Amino acid sequence: MTDQNLVLNTTPHALARELSGLLLIGGELRPAATGKTFDVVNPATGDVIAMAADGGERDVDAAVRAAVAAQGAWARLSARERGRLLVECGRRLIGHAEEIGRLLALETGKAIRTESRVEASLVADTLTFYGGLASELKGETVPFHPKMLTLTQREPIGVVGAIIPWNVPLYLMALKIAPALVAGNAVIVKSAEEAPLAALRVIQVMNQLLPAGVLNILSGDGPGCGAPLVTHPGVGKVTFTGSVETGKIISHLAADKLIPVTLELGGKSPMIVMGDADLDKAIDGAVAGMRFTRQGQSCTASSRIFVHESLHDAFVDKLKAKVDAMTMGDPLDEATDIGTIISPQQFDRVQSYIALGETTAGAVAHRCSALPTDERLARGLFVQPVLFTGLANDHRLAREEIFGPVTCVIAFRDYEDALAMANDSDFGLAATIWTRDLRTALDATRRLQAGFVQVNQNLVVQPGLSYGGFKQSGLGKEASLEAMLDHFTHKKTVIINMD
Repeated sequence: MTDQNLVLNTTPHALARELSGLLLIGGELRPAATGKTFDVVNPATGDVIAMAADGGERDVDAAVRAAVAAQGAWARLSARERGRLLVECGRRLIGHAEEIGRLLALETGKAIRTESRVEASLVADTLTFYGGLASELKGETVPFHPKMLTLTQREPIGVVGAIIPWNVPLYLMALKIAPALVAGNAVIVKSAEEAPLAALRVIQVMNQLLPAGVLNILSGDGPGCGAPLVTHPGVGKVTFTGSVETGKIISHLAADKLIPVTLELGGKSPMIVMGDADLDKAIDGAVAGMRFTRQGQSCTASSRIFVHESLHDAFVDKLKAKVDAMTMGDPLDEATDIGTIISPQQFDRVQSYIALGETTAGAVAHRCSALPTDERLARGLFVQPVLFTGLANDHRLAREEIFGPVTCVIAFRDYEDALAMANDSDFGLAATIWTRDLRTALDATRRLQAGFVQVNQNLVVQPGLSYGGFKQSGLGKEASLEAMLDHFTHKKTVIINMD
């Protein structure tokens, strides 16, 4: 794709219109085969900002054919050359980070300063990270027999289908496409219906440098576009981030083909605050961990906070004051800390959970921050963050993934009780413990049933740190060398008889 094919107008509304109704297949922008589209809505205003191409089975087939045609030559490039191209894509995207961040804020309602600009920058960082790992696509020699040269080698799977969510679409897309491409695969992305535009823009920019057909992107719904991608005979691997329910459907569909899947699913992540914890650090950790700036729309959100009874009341007061000081408003306003919920459906879901908590005997809902007063935002999907106290760990709000700015603060007296409550969940994605005692910290990291455990901090997923969950939180790992080797290559054993 040449520079002339790239959109030059970087105003987010204009850019949204320019990308309206398009897929990218075989290096070219095109409408869906049926010509059908669906609305892309700004959740801060309720306005339709663009149309997205409603891709279907014919578009999936076209994308797979383009990917298959391109993958062989791509795999024959040296791994270091593929890595170099990914690094160059990262550099190119740095120059587009601001326009992509603003487009992301427009379509998702995530605040530009605290969320969307940061995410746009992480895409380049992830591509650069994996580009540098290209030389690690190597096998082993095996001392099987003195008269036989025995070795293993890594080979690409072929065509990878990558289905991404709406909450962190660009970063989670990068964590899928970067290792798959470096490993020599061609990739077809299926974007989330709620957030198709910024992802399309990223793929468009990358297609300036990549051979046509190596990286494609479709938009459409799950049954019409996602399912045909998973079941297409030309797709040899599926990687998905999203809900447990959809993950199970994808797993069943992939099982019929006996192809591998990586599933990054839901969470109900516990945060344990011991009596000896640094309270101020723990408060900052709770604000970051609950992803309040993202309206709590995160699978790793610390939505169950277990606080020692000696700190409980002070913790709630300080956490409320901290969140009260955050500004909710226009996602494109630099003064905004907290943006919107993604869609009316998700808004209604979150509100129903809040209503359930408020009608539970003994529960107290501590509403934080303030809804925006700007009349332009009157139809916006804004929700005040809520801290619930007085709820037991077996309450629905403490067991089910809400995916909104709602957390349960639960008092405990005994460490063993806190650990038992933390592990009493169908999920096992992330967990944190806050303590000054090294023995307690090390014991908790061993016993917490989660794939991503931190002590005295609550970082988001970082390139280079293996990430993935236990139990209903998914299968496989992302963000690491391990993810590239184990999930995007086949391991072949070669034996050469030297006798």
